[in-house]
Amino acid sequence: MIRVGVIGYGYWGPNLVRNFSELRDAQVTAVADRRPERLAQVQRRYPGVRVMTEAADLIADPAVDAVVVATPVALHFELANAALHAGKHVLVEKPMASNSDEASRLIDEAERRRLVLMVDHTFIYTGAVQKIRELVGTGELGDLYYYDSVRINLGLFQHDVDVLWDLAVHDLSIMDFVLPQQPVAVSATGLAHVPGKPKNIAYMTMFFDGPMIAHVHASWLAPVKVRRTLLGGSRRMIVFDDLETSEKIKVYDSGISVDPSPENVYQMLVGYRTGDMWAPKLAVSEALAVEAAHFVDCVTNNARPQSDGEAGLRVVRLLEAASASMQNHGRPVDIQGVTAG
Repeated sequence: MIRVGVIGYGYWGPNLVRNFSELRDAQVTAVADRRPERLAQVQRRYPGVRVMTEAADLIADPAVDAVVVATPVALHFELANAALHAGKHVLVEKPMASNSDEASRLIDEAERRRLVLMVDHTFIYTGAVQKIRELVGTGELGDLYYYDSVRINLGLFQHDVDVLWDLAVHDLSIMDFVLPQQPVAVSATGLAHVPGKPKNIAYMTMFFDGPMIAHVHASWLAPVKVRRTLLGGSRRMIVFDDLETSEKIKVYDSGISVDPSPENVYQMLVGYRTGDMWAPKLAVSEALAVEAAHFVDCVTNNARPQSDGEAGLRVVRLLEAASASMQNHGRPVDIQGVTAG
């Protein structure tokens, strides 16, 4: 039985506590939050869970084997690092840290102490994203051409991170999980329309070695809510609409072909192929329940999570590069540790 302590009972914390409480091999033993009204909610719903106002008390508690960090991003490194130093396994919300240096230090500390470090990239545990990864891995799409994602809505404006670090982080974690290659450079532009607040609309383009490009559009200032991703290949294309209730993924047997024969060298005739569409059957389990069970399994069996520290670091590096590019009006920035082609 893995005894779990959760730090932060705000927007996401209640979902984490609920899912870990429902696992057979885990038990939520403590919750920490500095707001008394939040702790009162915990006590009413989970009378057997101890509550405390100080995260340090939870981390030091010998009755806690694993710590879940569900706080603002600025506190992720401090709390996750303290938990690792205390010998606790850690699941930390996305993004993993405020910068790549902090993320690397968490990875090193977890490896040194042989502890599980996992990042809450919730979407990769959905049936839809798992299916996309499977289709890419089997070559069903052919050569990959592009990844294009839109994640927009009206609000919720954050005070500590911009829209890329808040919304686009989901798309970057999905992209990191399903694509076999990593971006080598990033260009990003964005604007803040509310004085004193972070950028609320942004466009992020990622470049790869070879004929592949990725783009993410994120906004808190849209009149409609859109959660849609297109993944195009030489053989087939995928539309992933997370707001669809039944057919979240649609696979299209559509594409183009170019006739390279000598007689067409000047015309370069392009042929268009429009075939059938099919919607694969997907697992319907709640993603966070799958993720929580995966974390407990990794702790129990000393296994590496699908969303491990390295995955978290790759996403933070992309966000860092995007922030640097926005400061320079979209000038491309090479990804740290990767040489641009």
